[in-house]
Amino acid sequence: MNLRTHLLTAVLMTVATMAILGLVYPLAVTGLAQALFPRQANGLGEDGQVGSDLIGQPFSSAGYFWPRPSAAGSGYDAGASGGSNLGPTNKALLERVRADVARLQATNPGVPVPVDLVTTSASGLDPHISPAAAGFQIPRVAAERRVTVQWVEQQVREHTEGPTWRVLGEPRVNVRRLNRALDRKAPLRHP
Repeated sequence: MNLRTHLLTAVLMTVATMAILGLVYPLAVTGLAQALFPRQANGLGEDGQVGSDLIGQPFSSAGYFWPRPSAAGSGYDAGASGGSNLGPTNKALLERVRADVARLQATNPGVPVPVDLVTTSASGLDPHISPAAAGFQIPRVAAERRVTVQWVEQQVREHTEGPTWRVLGEPRVNVRRLNRALDRKAPLRHP
């Protein structure tokens, strides 16, 4: 084979690879996602609102359950998914956790703050909190929404998911689903 044949082969392989991996494969995956999982592919929650139940989102109002902190980009940035990579003795991490604990304890004095409310997940996009983290926030949410603590406890119980396939993971609460349910059943009343 001569140089011209090798060059032609390389160019054709490059074009074919770009066409397959840059066009055919993405279109096939997008088509399958739209056909098999349209709600998830379009970023719709259970209630049809834009915003995925699969990715953590910030909620900061006192009338909402707050998610785990996020280290993904500037917070819950799916394009910058990942943890902070700060070690347990890192001064910046310790200061952030102490500040978060103090802020949270001010909302529920005398009650220990669940660890998942002050630590980030590996991806920084975890949409879930533990039932204990949800329980810690119940008095604040109930007061802001002007409903009983027992009613909010019932909502948390209804939105607590068990382990995946009954064996993988721990019970968890999807923050977005819970907050959207509260908005439907007991909307925030602004004075």
